[in-house]
Amino acid sequence: MADMKNQIKSGIDASADRAKNFTDKAADTANAGKQEAHGLVDRVKEGANQLLDNAGNVAGQAREKVSEWAGEAGDAAKQAGNKVQAWAGDAYDATADKVGDFGKEVTSLIRKHPLPSLLIGFAVGMLVGRTARMI
Repeated sequence: MADMKNQIKSGIDASADRAKNFTDKAADTANAGKQEAHGLVDRVKEGANQLLDNAGNVAGQAREKVSEWAGEAGDAAKQAGNKVQAWAGDAYDATADKVGDFGKEVTSLIRKHPLPSLLIGFAVGMLVGRTARMI
C-alpha cells in the first residue's frame, strides 16, 4: 500500500511539475509577446513621429515656395504696372501734342476767316440748343 501511495504521489508530483513547466512556458511566451508588442508600438510611434516631421518639413517648404511665387508675382505685377504707366504717359503726351496742334490750326483758320467762323459757331450753338431742348 505504501508503494501505491508513493506511486500516486510521484504521479501527482510529476503532473504538477509538468503543469508548472507548461504554465512557465506560457508565461514566458506571453512576456515575449508583450515585449514584441511594446517594440512594435515603439516602432509605430517612431514611424508616426517621422511622418509628422516629414509632413511639417514639406509644409514649410511649400509655404516658402508659395511665398517666393507670391513675391515673384508681385514683382511681375509691379513691372507690368510700370510699363502701362509709361505707355499711358506716352499716349497722353502724343495726344496732347495732337490736340495742341489742332487748336493752333483752328485758331489760325478763325483768324483768316472771322465772319464764316462766327456764322458756323452760331449755327452749331443753335443745333446744340435745339438738341438740348428735345432731351
